Amino acid sequence: MRMRAARMHGYKQPLQIDEVPIPEPGPGEVLVKVAATGMCRSDYQLLDGYFPVKLAFPYIPGHEVAGHIAQVGPGVPASAGLAEGDMVVVDPAWGDGTCRQCHEGNEQLCTGSGGWIGFGPPGGFAEYVAVPSRHVIGIGAGVDLEPRYLAPLVDAGVTPYRGMKKLQATGRLGAGRTVIVSGIGGLGSYGVQYARLLGGGATVVAFARSEDKLAVARENGADHTINTRGKTNDQVRAELRELTGREEADGVLDCSGAPESLALNASLLAYEATLVSVGLMGQRVELPLFPFVSGERTFTGSFWGNYNDLTEVLALAGQGQITHTVTPVRLDDINDRLEALARGDVIGRQVVVFD
Repeated sequence: MRMRAARMHGYKQPLQIDEVPIPEPGPGEVLVKVAATGMCRSDYQLLDGYFPVKLAFPYIPGHEVAGHIAQVGPGVPASAGLAEGDMVVVDPAWGDGTCRQCHEGNEQLCTGSGGWIGFGPPGGFAEYVAVPSRHVIGIGAGVDLEPRYLAPLVDAGVTPYRGMKKLQATGRLGAGRTVIVSGIGGLGSYGVQYARLLGGGATVVAFARSEDKLAVARENGADHTINTRGKTNDQVRAELRELTGREEADGVLDCSGAPESLALNASLLAYEATLVSVGLMGQRVELPLFPFVSGERTFTGSFWGNYNDLTEVLALAGQGQITHTVTPVRLDDINDRLEALARGDVIGRQVVVFD
């Protein structure tokens, strides 16, 4: 039996649609018939050589996967509660289970021999993928969500959720506070919603460089929006003051990671405020030392999400508390759509939908 798959044959080359054998699930694995796979900017960056990972070509990327179990492999424990036909999402962080981070439950930070589906183990830009059973999460029969909406939750949905939980944990959100979500793309469109859900009544302000993206932010609960394109830090500060009565923020979730975005957001931090970066568009961060030390401001990274973060996001989605901005695409159009991602032309999340 064979399947269609979009494969890398080298860096800085378009993906090729190939016919390859359907993988056999090994001991402790299940075979997932992929229904939908989200397209992330990091997929483009993987092709472009941004990440320090070693791949064996040809290679199948794709890390936001939802589908149905086609086969349960040998050795999958009955306690896993998995059966053929079950709808599942794939938890993308495959830690080795032995390092400190894995024992803490943060397998996405594994410092051992673990990895992430789509960045080492073959990914979901294919009709089937074999997955360790402990890294699939069953979707209950009462959850009325299509795979195209489930797939983005495993990265675009969970990454800003973890970042917003870190902001919440600082104690700097709540009534009378301001939280900024910067970069309204695949992650930021969810980030605005988490600012509303977890912000404790804080005023939510969205930053983007496109009016179309800011419109999505307003639909998703932003109190105010600012188009930062072509504006100086002082101009943004003045606009923030006009909208909120304050020219500073107590928390910022930066979903782009672009150097200019991080510099702007750092300049808007109030005393004791925190800037959390989940985006990865740049290579370096330069922050003014004295303001950070004297104002006890904090910069922190937040990477992906762990298993528990993902189950919480799925629960919120199952309760209808999350809105999705999804564009379905065909596997045959994947290279054109990756280029659109690279240009920043995508609103929300593109998802490859399989028949």
